[in-house]
Amino acid sequence: MAEMEQGYIDSLIEKAQKAQKEFESYSQEQVDAIVKAMGKIIYDNAELIAKEAVEETGYGRVDSKILKITRCTTAAWHYLHDKKSVGMIDWDPVEKLATYAKPVGVVAALVPTTNPVSTTVSNGMSILKCRNAMIVSPHPRAKKTTIHGVELINEAIRAAGAPENLVQIVDQPSMAATSELMTKVDVVVATGGAPMVKSAYSSGRPSYGVGPGNVQVVVAPDWTDYDKLAKQVVGSRSYDNGMPCTGEQAIHLPADKVEQMKAAFVKQGAYILSDEDAKKLPGILFTEKGTTDPAHVGMLPSHLAKLMGLDIPDSTTLLLFPSQGMTRENMLRREKLCPVVQFFPYENFEEGVSNAKSNLMWEGKGHSSVVYTNDEDCAKHAALELPVSRLLVNQPAGAASGGNFINGLVPTMSLGCGSWGNNSISDNLSYKHLMNTTKLAFYHDPTIPEAEKVWAE
Repeated sequence: MAEMEQGYIDSLIEKAQKAQKEFESYSQEQVDAIVKAMGKIIYDNAELIAKEAVEETGYGRVDSKILKITRCTTAAWHYLHDKKSVGMIDWDPVEKLATYAKPVGVVAALVPTTNPVSTTVSNGMSILKCRNAMIVSPHPRAKKTTIHGVELINEAIRAAGAPENLVQIVDQPSMAATSELMTKVDVVVATGGAPMVKSAYSSGRPSYGVGPGNVQVVVAPDWTDYDKLAKQVVGSRSYDNGMPCTGEQAIHLPADKVEQMKAAFVKQGAYILSDEDAKKLPGILFTEKGTTDPAHVGMLPSHLAKLMGLDIPDSTTLLLFPSQGMTRENMLRREKLCPVVQFFPYENFEEGVSNAKSNLMWEGKGHSSVVYTNDEDCAKHAALELPVSRLLVNQPAGAASGGNFINGLVPTMSLGCGSWGNNSISDNLSYKHLMNTTKLAFYHDPTIPEAEKVWAE
């Protein structure tokens, strides 16, 4: 890295450390006012930011990004507003154990091209909640939009009393600059592709990364409401043109329900591909090396169809197609970043769960899946078998990020995938991951068990 660039990163770090040191003295009320201001300014400018993101990157849909920004900021503040993150945050009167929250310091936030500002603000609210400073490293393809988002944030938090330089951005992003940044901050939060996450974990600093998605949907034999299934999957999978990592990728269902499912999806605007047409998809969605082709990320179903020689309505919501087999030759078993969904008929529920697990073990293990059933035993079987951090029951897969208010998951834009996905956490990233804690342990009269009784238990 050039000496000039190294000096630039050093300057950002120095200013961040100074700001964080001042911020550390703020009260809970002062911190919360700043966190709220951060979220509200982006909420208020959701339409403008969404348009800028689509225009700059060429990815996704403006309406989806507006919804994503307004929902993630609202959910984040709703979750954070009453949480303690300053001073003593917990007291156990039985054990006489007090917990005190402390900042982790300066946090590098690496954000993706697909969700540049929504990721910045969602993770940023958790970072600032714990009295940390934040340096954003944007994706080069989303640089202008991310810079504008940070400018808006700084305008709002400055008015709320934040120290100068509490939130900064690398305004000339590069791999070298990001690598240098990661080695000099206290904590790294990396939301993006596998190379970025791997680099974060190799930085020598404590890091939180995410893993690739490949959401599998398993429909149990007892499930009968295929209209609800189709509506939820279409709504979730067509959202932002199928780019979110929480998008449904495959549906495993009873063989005798395939025609019922197809009819339900057609009512929701889906187009059913033939076997022959589906065989053309791998060459469009993946490069010769087997990587995702960025030229076709977030592409509308009608545009994909044209590349396949098909003429279908522009209003088509997604492409649904039959299984191309359970072998590694079927590249469509992997994550696909546009609105296409493959279905796999099964003879029994255990086989369906097994097939879903096989797909996940190839790509997407540790992320999320969905089971449609009213049978608690089926849900428990899927939970025991599938290597995922989140298994949703009768919900759209997009709810895995917790911002829909329909489940108890923490709202976030960064979904940890555990050791399955080479991540340090299997939770939804939250403010709790961005604080240090001190345990104050008072002496109390001990109850010392007899060793013989302990080992007899």
